[in-house]
Amino acid sequence: MTAGHLPNKLGVHALVWTGSWDEAELNHAFEQSRRIGYELIELPRFDPAMISVETLRKLLDKHDLKCAITMGLAWDADISNPDPEIARRGEVMLENAVSACRDIGVELLGGILYSALGKYPKAPTAEGRKNAVDAIARVADKAQAAEVPMVLEIVNRYETNLLNSTDQGLAFLDDVGHAWPKLHLDTYHMNIEESDIGDAVRRAGDRLGYFHIGENNRAQLGSGSIDFANAFSALRDIDYRGWITFESFSSEVLDEGLSNDIAIWRNMWTDNVALSDHAYRFMVSQIEASMVRSGRS
Repeated sequence: MTAGHLPNKLGVHALVWTGSWDEAELNHAFEQSRRIGYELIELPRFDPAMISVETLRKLLDKHDLKCAITMGLAWDADISNPDPEIARRGEVMLENAVSACRDIGVELLGGILYSALGKYPKAPTAEGRKNAVDAIARVADKAQAAEVPMVLEIVNRYETNLLNSTDQGLAFLDDVGHAWPKLHLDTYHMNIEESDIGDAVRRAGDRLGYFHIGENNRAQLGSGSIDFANAFSALRDIDYRGWITFESFSSEVLDEGLSNDIAIWRNMWTDNVALSDHAYRFMVSQIEASMVRSGRS
């Protein structure tokens, strides 16, 4: 069942289900996602060495699912690094991601496309930021030519030093000077960095291209402190019609490397079926309530 009456379609992150590229595990993740009602599954950086494009497309078609790919750059391939060699390796990584996304036929390529994923020891340099701006402009040309929508995720200060707030993201897009990239906002990160999530969404306006829903503690939606009514009302105010994707992480699923990267060191949940089912219903109810508040029901 899908909520076809809603202005937004709903997705779920694959890492709710599995951290593996094993075909059987992905098939289970896709099957469960579609059974609940999700129409998109978000996958971490696609690795053609782990699963082929053909196999992935076959699974997506089998379960009638759309796909988004999100990623972060590596420390030795970081377009925001002042070192031109390191920056160039990051740009090649992004170019390869665009090619893979084109071949898969994704809905979008997003995530931390502008820096490495991790805690930096100091603020970004002017030279490093310029490297990132210039690289994103060039990659945006390639993404537009490949018809791969491209969104830059704004994340908290412990996962990048470059774009931590909506305003920083908007200024970065202004400097890139290209209409193709948009912003990717996430309530988990916004809860840390923004004074008011709703106001930040409204400032993003029509430059918002993707939206993540996550609780402040990565646990079940509604169990924490985030004012989701405020966030969903803001999405209605800007008439956002894009994807809304549920994201939650637990060491129950993540491997040690990614757990360390994003500081997931305890189990916030163990039953991912119940978690995902609740998240779908929660998001539907929040969208419906926001439509009533806005007079658009």
